[in-house]
Order: sequence, then C-alpha cells, then structure tokens
Amino acid sequence: MISTRGRYALRLMLDLAQHSTEDFVPLKDIAERQEISKKYLEQIIPTLSRAGFLQTNRGFQGGYKLAKTPDKYTVGDILRETEGGLAPVSCLNNNPIQCPRAAECLTLPLWKGLQDTINNYLDGITLQDLIDKGKFSNGDYYI
Repeated sequence: MISTRGRYALRLMLDLAQHSTEDFVPLKDIAERQEISKKYLEQIIPTLSRAGFLQTNRGFQGGYKLAKTPDKYTVGDILRETEGGLAPVSCLNNNPIQCPRAAECLTLPLWKGLQDTINNYLDGITLQDLIDKGKFSNGDYYI
C-alpha cells in the first residue's frame, strides 16, 4: 500500500510540474493548492532534494522547482524514493532474497510477478503523462 508520504510527494511533484516556470515556487503555494500541511511537505522535501529531483533556493525569492522536465520523472521513481521500495511482500525488499525458505517457496514467483507488474506499470507513467491525461481524458490508466 502506498503511504500518505508517497501520495503527497507525487502531488507535490505534479504541482511543480504544472506550475513550472523560470521562478522557484514557494512551498506555501504548493501547500495551499494541494491542501496539504506545509509542515508535512517540509518533511518530504529533503528526500526529493537528496534524490536530485528538485532544485531549491532559499531567501525572499526562494522555493522549489523540478531539476528536470516533467517527462523525465516516472511515478515509480518518485514512489520508490519516498516509500523506500514497492515490494508487495517484505521478502522481496532485499536483493538477493534472504528468506531461508526462498528456494522452496511456491508463492515467491507470484510475488515477483506482482512486483514486476507494479514496477513496469508505474515506471511507464511520467509526470507529463499524468498532466496530459488529466487535461484530455477521464484519467484512467490501463496495463
């Protein structure tokens, strides 16, 4: 399950993508538009900054903007960075798998297949795709 942190990080990145200009966007503006606590966004920003997703500027004209164009960010990248991974079961969090039952586990291929499907799906959608889809359709995505 995707946490609030992951969902809000995606909304923050989408907001920056939609309001991208040459100027930095103040966090208070994002918080107001997205109806998310500025305090909560302040906890997410460092993760996104360390990942190289954001450019930051302090001071009077301070704020945030995307480090790259919206078509360069996948939903999968953003969620993996903020969630720490997208594995559907804990045994897939480590590579190589460290579960002592992995060799005889009959369900492991099922979980690996689900993980591959999740990653392929989310890695196939960029911020730009979400913006474009939101403008021109009902917003549904299909595998």
